[in-house]
Amino acid sequence: MAAEHPEAAKQLSVVAENLGSHLPEVSRDIGDHVIAEIPELRGDATVVRILRASIAENVSTLLHIFENDIPVEKTEAPVAALEYARRLAQRGISLSAMVRAYRIGHWRFLQWCLDELSRQNAEEELATATNRRMLHVSFGYIDRVTEHVIEVYQQERDHWLLSQTAARAARVRDILTEKNVDPDRAEPALGHRLRQNHLGLVVWSPALKSEGEGLALLDRITNEIARRLDCPARPLFVPRDALLSWAWLPLGSHSDVSWQQLADAVERSDPSVHVCAGCVGYGIEGFRSTHRQAVRTQELASAADPAPQFTGFATVAPIALMSTNIDDLRAWVWGILGPLAVDDENSARLRETAQIFLDTNCSYTATASTQILHKNTVQYRIRKAEEIMGHPVQKGHTDLEVALRAVQYLGSTLLRTRSA
Repeated sequence: MAAEHPEAAKQLSVVAENLGSHLPEVSRDIGDHVIAEIPELRGDATVVRILRASIAENVSTLLHIFENDIPVEKTEAPVAALEYARRLAQRGISLSAMVRAYRIGHWRFLQWCLDELSRQNAEEELATATNRRMLHVSFGYIDRVTEHVIEVYQQERDHWLLSQTAARAARVRDILTEKNVDPDRAEPALGHRLRQNHLGLVVWSPALKSEGEGLALLDRITNEIARRLDCPARPLFVPRDALLSWAWLPLGSHSDVSWQQLADAVERSDPSVHVCAGCVGYGIEGFRSTHRQAVRTQELASAADPAPQFTGFATVAPIALMSTNIDDLRAWVWGILGPLAVDDENSARLRETAQIFLDTNCSYTATASTQILHKNTVQYRIRKAEEIMGHPVQKGHTDLEVALRAVQYLGSTLLRTRSA
């Protein structure tokens, strides 16, 4: 290899420093390109979130290497990159998809670097030398990291496939993907009767636990919920990854559930654990539908700020069904509430009163009784809310009810700051 230009390392450091000031934008752009190019990585909010964290840490590390002239052999794969490899292995996403993500991400990262180098207007010889150094160092880093994450992926995949739940999880996936299922053959493999009423749950804990501790905690809480609801048998518990599990409570011939008992069981457990439930369903179709509802509710709960410990699909069904895209839902809520969609105490009071007013068929007296307020105070708050929104509360009240309910559940996620 020809002798390197004496200023190449310094020039690359300048490129890295300038790109570092736009780190969130660079990482987000790379993540968008990776997700757009690899369909396997879409559709799972947890996988996408950890993918973006992995990209951000890799970009930050590589820029740090560029800026400080750190030897590649002294670097290690970022923690988020290793965790991402484990999650993909646990979810059965192919190794080739993971490796391809690194190639696509590297290509997009180099585009950012080359654009920044071009803006430096360095003389041709220096620019060429800097480009050569950039390629050499970045390829060395990507090669080193991918070797490490491939090893972690393979170890985790072996561990996961050898676990006692693997066969059961595969059978559950067959049922959920609506393949032809023979209940007489599926039930012994599952250890769960399909010809009964089911209640689907998603149980998860965002807080990291030591290996095995997280799933053990989720399993214990799922069994406690089943006990509190007097289920005739143990629940079907299927780990999705180290922090999230699917479960089905066997209800036998009973179709009624004490939602208050279920909520109490969750809220008295570890505060880091969250539970979402579908509606009761019968047979194989009910097994599928209650699960879909629980998953949709969990996606909604994950977006809420703060996230509730327990949510039942029945209480948030309209919001869950319309919140596939939180950005679109936020824009819609802002359009309905206008300036009332502000994250402050005064607006919160007005929204609460307006919601109760609509719930009580626009009765000032009933609203005052519910909130323990004077009727004149309720009238003042409704009038104030109408002034802020620019239209009467009763106009378009169906949309307004849904918008207020969405804000009640999702909180700050759907609101704007006063400055905005």
